Amino acid sequence: MPRVNRTTVLSLLIVSSSVFLLFQLYHYRKYVSKPGPHILNRTGHLTASDVQWQTVKKFLAVAQHFRLPLFLADPATLTLLSQDALLQRDRLVREPHCSFLCTGRPVTSFALYANLWKYEPAFLLAAEQKGFELLELRGEDPRLASLDTLSGEEIPLHLLLRLHSYIIQVVFLYERSGNYLWHGELRLKANMDRSFAPFKLLDFGQHAGAYDRPELVLTVLDGLDVRIPRNVSRFLSEQRHARFLECRYREARSFLQLYPDDSSPDALEFRLKVKSLLHLAAQTLAHLDIPFWLSSGTCLGWFRQCSIISYSRDVDIGILIMNFRSDIITAFRDAGLSLKHKFGKAEDSLELSFLRDDVKLDVFFFYEDGDIVWNGGTQAKSGKKFNGLWRLI
Repeated sequence: MPRVNRTTVLSLLIVSSSVFLLFQLYHYRKYVSKPGPHILNRTGHLTASDVQWQTVKKFLAVAQHFRLPLFLADPATLTLLSQDALLQRDRLVREPHCSFLCTGRPVTSFALYANLWKYEPAFLLAAEQKGFELLELRGEDPRLASLDTLSGEEIPLHLLLRLHSYIIQVVFLYERSGNYLWHGELRLKANMDRSFAPFKLLDFGQHAGAYDRPELVLTVLDGLDVRIPRNVSRFLSEQRHARFLECRYREARSFLQLYPDDSSPDALEFRLKVKSLLHLAAQTLAHLDIPFWLSSGTCLGWFRQCSIISYSRDVDIGILIMNFRSDIITAFRDAGLSLKHKFGKAEDSLELSFLRDDVKLDVFFFYEDGDIVWNGGTQAKSGKKFNGLWRLI
């Protein structure tokens, strides 16, 4: 039996050990240390959370390849980004699993600024190659509708991508002339597959919505790079109250044919002042986190003629008394409005009137009483009080 050379044996052992070590290192980097959920459970099968995470991961990979600046708009996921959840960040990192993106719901929602939708054909093809089934929903562009043109061209409103029974919803946000973002209602056409997605579970599209433009930040959720609104609480609050009602152009045109609008220079100047005042009031109340609505004659002008009633000479808004803040007068003064009248008390029939550029802003406070809402009004000259009653619907 020939004698084995020790050097040869030692060299073989070193090479074998090095190969095995390199294999272990490759396996660790590719599977064990990879952020996100475990790929298999103890039985060796994919869990629902794993499938949902992989679906989101595949979608984000395609979106990032085409540099689409999507942001996460999913209310269920964003709700988990509470202060308590963020305090547990270190523990969650040490125990990798899908803690945010795997909500147990069959839908994950993202939003996209529509003006950045540039790679439609290539993006859709790449998504299909990754195994996604697609459903694009389009609708008329309201920005092109007016009293002269009652319908606009069709634009993409929602994009649904399905993989392994999970739905990725992409909501297209369009800039409107009032400096806000708008998305359309999701309406299925007659020839569309109504079983494609659980449409009643979608968080966006049950109705049109309007939002302030959110500031976005890039973060890591469950090992995936994703943009989210910096102020999550504000975005969620907007999402809950974002229902948008489009102006009734057809009815308004019919009304104005019977009663032409005042187009005099004074009327045009007044409308510009009213729009400026409403914008300033909206900014001031948003800073105080106080929701409001158009009331009385201002609401009538929007509903009846898609405009401002030029002979009304004031602006009316309504606020629930439960949202009253004692610093509201100071906030309006700091914004450049002077207090003209204050009637009633916070406990009964409160009404505030402010003045800016010779245009009066009347702020009416409404009181809830069971299924009734009422507000008080006071005639400035006589001091006579009035009450209005409305039934909640």
